[in-house]
Amino acid sequence: MTGTFVNTGAVLLGSAIGISMGSYIPERIKTILMQALGLAVIVVGLKMAISGTQQIAYISCLLLGALTGEILRIEQGVEAVGHWFKKRFNSNSATFVEGFVTSSVLYLTGAMMIVGCIQDGTVGDHSTLFIKSLLDGVASIALASSLGIGVAFSALSVFIVQGFVTLLSAQLVFLQEPAVLEAVTATGGLIILGIGFNLLGFQRIRVGNFIPAILYAIIYPLLMH
Repeated sequence: MTGTFVNTGAVLLGSAIGISMGSYIPERIKTILMQALGLAVIVVGLKMAISGTQQIAYISCLLLGALTGEILRIEQGVEAVGHWFKKRFNSNSATFVEGFVTSSVLYLTGAMMIVGCIQDGTVGDHSTLFIKSLLDGVASIALASSLGIGVAFSALSVFIVQGFVTLLSAQLVFLQEPAVLEAVTATGGLIILGIGFNLLGFQRIRVGNFIPAILYAIIYPLLMH
């Protein structure tokens, strides 16, 4: 759990810096920072998405995941959690829920989270999650400066989800198989592309509803092999 504790702390620290700086940063600077972060997220997502060798299969996972997530209304559920936090802590931030959902999905979508949790839980190797912590901390500064305190509450999402995967890592070692990692990386990259487009202000994509695609990406190579 060491890696998860550090990652949670990095998100909180980055959010605190972003929130404290937010009131001193002109709106035009916040806009350009969000645009820069959006472009960076798109590049990362694109690199992950094209890394796979079975693009049709991964696109199918994305489509099935989107259909499942829309039926289950996963993003609405995540938004409901964000609204509960907002009400519980009497926040008047207009972007609280957006910050919570965007950052939660960004930090928890991708192979780095899965691989890092497995390494942390099975052999006590925290290196991958430490790298992820650095990336998430920097992203939190940029996100929190524009989207506010909702980003900080995504640290709870990181703690719960990553902690859960870490504790179950002894049973999830099959996720280290190359075929599974490739599928998770490529499918996760497609989802991260959606986050990038949202950050750039394009037509909003309900990226939370794509989360089941990661599950399909894990199941597919297991069934094929």
